Amino acid sequence: MKHIGLIGSGFASLSAACFLAKAGFNVTVFEKNASPGGRAQKLEINEFTFDMGPSWYWMPDVFERFFASFEKSVSDYYTLTRLDPSYGVKFRESFHDIPASLAHLEEEFESIEAGSAKKLRQFLRQAEFKYKVGIRDLAHKPGKSLHEFLDFRLLTGILKMDVFTSMRKHVNKYFKDPRLRQLVKFPILFLGGTPNNTPALYSLMNYADMSLGTWYPQGGMYRVVEAMVRLARELGVKIRLNEEVTGFEYRHGKITHINTSGGQFEIDVLVAGADYHFVDQVLLDEEYRHYTPRYWKKQTMAPSSLLFYIGTKTRVPKLNHHTLFFDRDFDQHASEIYETPQWPSAPLLYVSATSKTDPSIAPEGKENLVILMPVAPDLPDPEETRMIYFNSIMDRLEKFTGTDIRNNIEVMRSYAHSNFKSDYHSYRGNAYGLANTLRQTAILKPSIKNKKLKNLYYTGQLTVPGPGVPPSLISGEVVAREVSGDYA
Repeated sequence: MKHIGLIGSGFASLSAACFLAKAGFNVTVFEKNASPGGRAQKLEINEFTFDMGPSWYWMPDVFERFFASFEKSVSDYYTLTRLDPSYGVKFRESFHDIPASLAHLEEEFESIEAGSAKKLRQFLRQAEFKYKVGIRDLAHKPGKSLHEFLDFRLLTGILKMDVFTSMRKHVNKYFKDPRLRQLVKFPILFLGGTPNNTPALYSLMNYADMSLGTWYPQGGMYRVVEAMVRLARELGVKIRLNEEVTGFEYRHGKITHINTSGGQFEIDVLVAGADYHFVDQVLLDEEYRHYTPRYWKKQTMAPSSLLFYIGTKTRVPKLNHHTLFFDRDFDQHASEIYETPQWPSAPLLYVSATSKTDPSIAPEGKENLVILMPVAPDLPDPEETRMIYFNSIMDRLEKFTGTDIRNNIEVMRSYAHSNFKSDYHSYRGNAYGLANTLRQTAILKPSIKNKKLKNLYYTGQLTVPGPGVPPSLISGEVVAREVSGDYA
């Protein structure tokens, strides 16, 4: 039985570990941190529980498909609740709940712009096509060659996918009101791009949002990590925590051993689910690196984030489970992330208050808040800078909620670039991987396989299909299929 070594225990690594174990390989996962999950960590302080990483549960069909691959179901591991409203959006002069029902969503659009309900139906029909081709077909391609896309059905689909049209142009064709345009374009901030340089292909995210819905696993997103760890162990996967990979031994163009803080381990195949840049540029000996430093410097990274995890002594009104604050200029904030990287002058915000839905994650009568501000990668993030933004954010939230939040804080922790680097070896302190620009899509992403080492593969948010939890689940399946094809 061939032994597979996996670096990292994020969603992509856990997915790959499960599929490889099912295929009959002996799989060991090496994780530098004390708990599995990669960037999807859980923070517990004084009876408050926070999801430190992903907090949006979209594309429920991808999760169901993953567990069904092992004759399991999501319901075997955790309970899902569909959020209604899906989230709230604060614009400069108004606040809108985004209802789960499409009929009610059309009414909401119509109340903002006459005729937009019909336009929304047309927009979502096209987005549904992109979702079905993109997520169910294209996302499962390993991105090794253009030949993968020469299937007639896929080629015909690609021509209808708006790959060469910008998201801005596509959205503006349907909606005139700036609030609707901003609402429809909001996933772009998390995909890592501007509406000008992100292909309209990614309107498939709007179908995921508005048609498939926003869900919540009771207990938090870490429940998904726990489910995948449990499944992996049931399949025989060994997970070694607090064991950082420090280097490799090589022979005849292959990696033969993994060196870790706990010892040395012989392997037949290595799958790297840790930060791609770190593995490629730091762990590998120079002669085996797939890319040059110049290549990495040219890549457009998705944003980093300034995060605050806050437990309050009192409830905070007017916030939804998810609330987006689009009460500042979207284009200016995006420009200060991608075009003139700097700490933003008037940032947009996202606030998660999962205690609105789940009483188990905060003491009774209290609230847990996660505040996220997208920022450019690779910025200095001293405590003084973090606190300047904290106070600015509090001014806005206290005005919106009518609540003295600052004087009711029981626990608080901040998190930014330097934390992403120290905890995850995140390249330039990014939070979401590579930006999904046209030049960084499909075969133009970092390769799934090292060209100099026969048995080194990559998975995760910096390779195909891209950032996000559902794409990471798919990424693990894709790399497992490649390994199985080469070594079965």
